[in-house]
Amino acid sequence: MEQNSEAGKINISENTYELVKDKFDCTYRGKIEAKHKGMVNMYFVEPEHIS
Repeated sequence: MEQNSEAGKINISENTYELVKDKFDCTYRGKIEAKHKGMVNMYFVEPEHIS
């Protein structure tokens, strides 16, 4: 997943998103190929909630 991220952004999988969605604003970025996992729904955690 690290290779599919962007500089300065936190990229999370759908599994992680389900755990944090009530605490952090996230932006869906679509299905991304993840090594050994196939196509995975991915999200960025929005910066205003990262400290």
